Parts: sequence; structure tokens; C-alpha cells
Amino acid sequence: MIHSLIQTIQLGLKSLMLQKMRAGLAALGIFIGTTTVIWLVAMGEGVSYRAQQQILELGAKNVIVRTKEPNAGKDADANQRVKTYGLLRKDYERITENIPNINRGIPMRELRFELRLGNRTADAKLVGCDQYYRELNQLQMARGRWLAPRDDGHKVVVLADDTAKRLFPFENPIGRVIWVGSEFYTVIGQTKPRTASAAIGGSLDSRDYNMDAYVPLQTMRQRVGDLVMRRVGGGQGFNFVGEKVELSQITVEVEDIRQVDETAAIIENLLKKYHDQEDYAVVVPKELLRQAERTRAMFNVLLVVIAGISLLVGGIGIMNIMLATVTERTREIGIRRALGASRMDIIQQFLTETVLLTAGGSIFGVLFGLYVGPLFHSLRDLATAVAPDMLPPIVYELEPRVASWSVILSLAISLVVGIVFGVYPARQAAYMDPIEALRHE
Repeated sequence: MIHSLIQTIQLGLKSLMLQKMRAGLAALGIFIGTTTVIWLVAMGEGVSYRAQQQILELGAKNVIVRTKEPNAGKDADANQRVKTYGLLRKDYERITENIPNINRGIPMRELRFELRLGNRTADAKLVGCDQYYRELNQLQMARGRWLAPRDDGHKVVVLADDTAKRLFPFENPIGRVIWVGSEFYTVIGQTKPRTASAAIGGSLDSRDYNMDAYVPLQTMRQRVGDLVMRRVGGGQGFNFVGEKVELSQITVEVEDIRQVDETAAIIENLLKKYHDQEDYAVVVPKELLRQAERTRAMFNVLLVVIAGISLLVGGIGIMNIMLATVTERTREIGIRRALGASRMDIIQQFLTETVLLTAGGSIFGVLFGLYVGPLFHSLRDLATAVAPDMLPPIVYELEPRVASWSVILSLAISLVVGIVFGVYPARQAAYMDPIEALRHE
């Protein structure tokens, strides 16, 4: 059996070598298709990996705990002047000290404040935070510096881009003094413009970072306090009402994204134990990563379909070549049938030649496909040398990532294409009338 198979393969190789150019062109279609599958998937994986890394940087490994105003119960005092609710500094200590697998916790308090400089005003969101807030929210400095631990308790402020431009349209704000509410603060930094984050599903609300002002959290606690009063009504009937909130948000960063759901559940149970009312919300923004994974899957399917069409075209080319070969070897087929070869022998012979063509093309295609990384870098360097500004910046961040499944898939598709498109020519040869075949010139 093995000896017969070896003879069939040897005979198939000999037959293919009689028409080297034609066999090479037939295998070229499979070579291109196989290479295309690997290359397209590698580029898609590279783009997807980069996108997922950016999403991870944006907070897919975070658990966000927010203060929310509780719904007023039936017995709530409608005339209650001060509402006390929300996250506590004790909650921050309990979370960071008692829950494992937490890299860090970032507390934050925010309020609406009017900032003034002379006759210029800016209605900004005053954010009390620490030195890690900038990294968490991907803020970059345009000038000056960000908040540091040494600023705790001091009246210093970092202005966001639009806030700074409203107060200082033509001046450098660094070192200048502005009114924050009823007190003077020294400007120590200004952030670059940042695109507002859009709301994503039910996980994250939209957020505009360009109308903010950032002060140390300790300073906000000392200078502003937890209790904020405001006047409601007008004329002789106005009244003062207040809200007492210690923290607006605690962002917890876990070590591994697989620990996000578990950590969120622990935090929720911990808060439930110490809060009599539901004045908090635990948000898990993993929807960001799930959305990226869905996009990646759809993108890979599209790429495989496109590359599969290339293999299909290559298969049609092989079938065309094999049909021509059957016509040319009609007399040979007749002689073999006259000498006792069965139809199955003829089918096996032509299928072997087809599989050899597709196997050769796909193997070389895989080897060339694995070279996608160095080739991509070489082409990128060449394009940069010819025209430095020709390529967009994202191209320099992209790294092709060969997926092992794409190699297996391309080989499997090539084999299937070879068999499917080789069956018809093989049957044409096997079911040829031997007498007519012997008469063929």
C-alpha cells in the first residue's frame, strides 16, 4: 500500500515536471491565497491588539464606584435642609486595605465652581484629586506641572484647556493667581485639549475634561469642606439647602482583567454592609473590551472571507490546468486503462497531482506568510525613507501578529480546495472511454 502510494506520488511529480511553467502558475494561485490569509489575519490581529491595549489603558481593568443621590423615601422629610449621602473616606480605606488584587485606589471629589480673573469668569468643574488622576484619565500637560503630594493642603490649581483659555485668552497662566470661589489659588499647570469621552452602553457616562480645574483632594477638603450650601427660591422666599458628600468617586484598578467582576462584587457587598441607603453605584467598564473583542471577531471573519476568495480563485486555476492536462494525456489514460488500471487508479493519480500542486503552493505560502513582520518593517522603513510624512502615525505603532490558527486554517482550506477542484478533472479522466482514448492523437 505504502509502496503503491510512493509510486503514485513519484509519477505525479514526474508528470508535473513535464510542464514546469504551467504547474508553477497553478500553484502560484494557492501560494497567493495562503499568504493572503496569514498576512491579512496578522495585520488584523496587530490592529486589534493595539486597540485592546489602548482600551485597557482607558480603564477596562478598573472598577468605578460612584456617589449617587438616593431616591427619596415615602417618609423622607421634604423640608430637610442638608442631605448627607454618598461615598465616605472610610469606604476608600476599607476598599484599599481589605480587598486583595488591587493595584491602587484613586479617590475624587467634584463640584461646580466659578473661577474668576478680573472681569473674566469660567463656570468649571472643580475636581479634587491626587497625583494619579492624570494618568488614569490620559491627561497630558501643555505647560507647567501636575499636582504632586507636596501640594496637599496648598491652594494650587491646574486648569484644563478651555478653562485656561477663558481666563487667560492671550497669556501664560502659570504662576498667576485666580479666584476659586471666594479664595485665591495659584495656577501651577495647564492640560492639553482632550477629546471628550462618549457614553458607552450603560457603563460609562460621557465626560468633557476641557472645562475642569484640578486641586489637591486634601486642599478641597480643608478649604471647601464636605458640606456645600446653595440658595434656592427667590425674592423674600429664598432658602438654603445643602449636600454633604465626602467623595464623588473611587476608581479601583485591579491587577488582572479577570478579577474585575469578582472585585466589583466584593466592593458592592462591603459598601452594602456600611450604607443604610443605596447612595452609590458600582460600575464595571469591561463593556469596552467586550466591544473590542466583538469587533476583532467580525474583522477576522471578513479578512478570512476575502482571503478565502483568493484561494477559491487559485482552486479554479488548478482545476483549469488539470482539465487541460486530462485532454493532453487522453492517450496515456487509454493505455493505462487497457493495461488494467481501474477507474479508482486514474482518479487517485490525478487527485495526487492536484494535491501536490496545492500542497506545494500552500507550504511556500505559509513560509512566506510567516515573514510578514520583517517584510512589513522593511516596507515601512522604505516608505519613510522615500517620503517621511507619507504614512500616518498609527502605522508606526502597528505590529503584525501571526495567529497560529490562520496558518492551520490556510493549510486546511488549501487542502480542501485541492481535493474539491481536483475531483472533477479526475472523474473526467477516469470515466473516459478507453477505446476512444486510444484513438486520440
